[in-house]
Amino acid sequence: MMTGKRLVVSALVLALVQIGFLSWIIAGRAAILRNGKEVLLKVEPIDPRDLLRGDYVVLGYEISRLPVKMIANIPPGKFSSDDTMIVVRLRKGADGYWQPMTAWFGKASTPADADEVDIVGHVAEGWDLRGDVTTIAPDYGIERFYLPEGEGVAIQNDMRVRPFGIRLALARDGSAQIKALVDGDRTLFEEPLY
Repeated sequence: MMTGKRLVVSALVLALVQIGFLSWIIAGRAAILRNGKEVLLKVEPIDPRDLLRGDYVVLGYEISRLPVKMIANIPPGKFSSDDTMIVVRLRKGADGYWQPMTAWFGKASTPADADEVDIVGHVAEGWDLRGDVTTIAPDYGIERFYLPEGEGVAIQNDMRVRPFGIRLALARDGSAQIKALVDGDRTLFEEPLY
C-alpha cells in the first residue's frame, strides 16, 4: 500500500516540476516581449509553408549574413569559427531600421551606448574567417514567423515588392523575441504574450 502512495506522490511531484518548467519558459518569453527594448529589422523572405505548423515566412535580415571583417575579436591566425555565441551591436538608422555596427565572438568588449543594443546569436563551427568578402550566418532564433492559415503566400509575394519589417523585443542579455510583423507603419500580426 505504501508503494502506491509513493508512486502517486512521485507522479504529482514530477507533474508539478514539469508545469513549473513550462511556466518558467512562457514567463521568460513574455517578460522579454513586455519589457525588452524594441528594435525594427528589415526582412527578406525565403519560404512560406510548413506542413505540420501551417503558413510561415522564413526571415533573413541584414544581421543574417555578417561580414567577417565586422567581428572585432578574431584571434590572429584563426581560420574557422568554433561552435560559439556571437554578440552583434545594432544602431538605429535614419530609415528607422536597426543595422549592425560591430560584432564579437563570446561577449561584447564594451557596453552598448544609449542609442545601441546588442543581440545575441549562435555561430556554428566551421565558417571561414579569412578574407575581406567572407560572411558568416549566425542564428538568432528569430528566423521564422508563423502566420494564420492561408496568409503566408500573399505576404511572401508582397515582401518581394515592398519592404517589410519585424519588430523585436530584446532582453538585457541580448535574447530576442519577435513581437510583430509590420508592413511599413502598419502592424500586420502581433505575437501574444502568452
